[in-house]
Amino acid sequence: MPHPYRDLRDFLQRLEELGELRRVTAHVDPHLEITEITDRVVKSSGPAIVFENVRNSRMPVAINLFGSDRRMKLALGVEDYVHITDRITELLQPEIPAGVLAKLKKVPQLIQLAGLAPKRLRAGPCQEVVRTDDARLSELPILQCWPGDAGPYITMGLVITRDPTNRRQNVGIYRLQVFDDRRTGMHIHPFHDGARILREYARRNQPMPVAVAIGTDPALVYAASSPLPAGFDEMMFAAFLRGEPVEVVPAKTVDLDVPATAEVVLEGLVHPDRLAREGPFGDHTGFYSEAGDFPIFEISAITTRRDPIYHSIVVGYPPMEDTYLGWATERIFLPLVRSLHPEIVDYHMPAFGVFHNFLVVAIDKTYPHQARKVICGLWGLGQMMLSKFIVVVDADVNVRDLDAVMFEVAANVDPRRDTVIVDGPLDILDHAAPVCGSGSKMGIDATRKLPQEGHPRDWPGRIEMSPEIRQRVADRWADFGLPEP
Repeated sequence: MPHPYRDLRDFLQRLEELGELRRVTAHVDPHLEITEITDRVVKSSGPAIVFENVRNSRMPVAINLFGSDRRMKLALGVEDYVHITDRITELLQPEIPAGVLAKLKKVPQLIQLAGLAPKRLRAGPCQEVVRTDDARLSELPILQCWPGDAGPYITMGLVITRDPTNRRQNVGIYRLQVFDDRRTGMHIHPFHDGARILREYARRNQPMPVAVAIGTDPALVYAASSPLPAGFDEMMFAAFLRGEPVEVVPAKTVDLDVPATAEVVLEGLVHPDRLAREGPFGDHTGFYSEAGDFPIFEISAITTRRDPIYHSIVVGYPPMEDTYLGWATERIFLPLVRSLHPEIVDYHMPAFGVFHNFLVVAIDKTYPHQARKVICGLWGLGQMMLSKFIVVVDADVNVRDLDAVMFEVAANVDPRRDTVIVDGPLDILDHAAPVCGSGSKMGIDATRKLPQEGHPRDWPGRIEMSPEIRQRVADRWADFGLPEP
């Protein structure tokens, strides 16, 4: 079980102890300059950064905290994601204990699940300073990331809402364009849980209470970014990851519970019928997303710690920091995907596909047209419905070796027979779609074909040297006077 970080500061301290964080004392500008510095650092596999001297703000800016495979694993308190996936696999086991002994063996898991609910405190560090009427967003070092952005954006805010039908809270990460000192946009995509909750408030003709937590423990940040099933509690998932409940306190001006150790919390209301033009914004696709009308978040309070740290992220042409969050999700959610499609051996979302735009899947193929079954199944699975290209290969192909994947495509695919093109939902950030959020997507079956799949010819064997000769040459390699291959 990982030892949890109590807050962002614990995580920063750990990164610093391991040489994974640098503090920059030189004066920096949140308008474009921090982005240019961060972009260079991320793309050169550089460290996490704390900018300590930011123009027009007393708050330091922490950035690139998740921008490497090592730091992402440190954030979740594991040396390898298998430590998380093994625990998830255990919880997904379908067997129901039959005997008394079997039931007793399940008790530790039941106790573990029972202890995941957030722990409610009366007060917490996030409310050491409380401002209501005098709350001003301009005191935060909010970044304008790219020249074409419509303004400064809060990019690592954990947006907390509550479903009025069942009182369950939801936590998601949505960008917030700053309009003025008391208002931001709320860029919620139609398929987000937050949008579903907002629609319920609209149906009731009520404003939606919102809190935005900035600078929390890393497990909660990751949980908020995860594509969890609808209605799944992100704070409970964070508790599962960190091995300890998330501590929360009641917000000051809205009926919500907020992370007790957050650095900054914004509180306020979103009126469903009050919209404003939001965007453009330089997004994780590497392009500017177009402007659109989105709800307005009207702030009623800003609470902080006494000396708050502002946590931010820069997105843009990949790879960026969010790439590593996506790859963590790829590993952690593999057991869930396998539980629905047992033939899946592995899958990978290459950085160039900006998460769901390009998906490679390896399957243990046992019957005709199984690849098509998997393709269609994945298009019906959560945010994988947005996958624009899905390539299915055989189980012996390394999905992370893109040369090997494309070799299978070139060798095994007859375009007319082995591709499927359908219309359906796409990411609203996909500028190639003819209509925002809707267009075509392609599945490619790059597996070896069976006769029943319209290939009556014999499938050729792959060229491979015999194991005996390979071993003989390996044993004699020094005799040949050749460099090691």
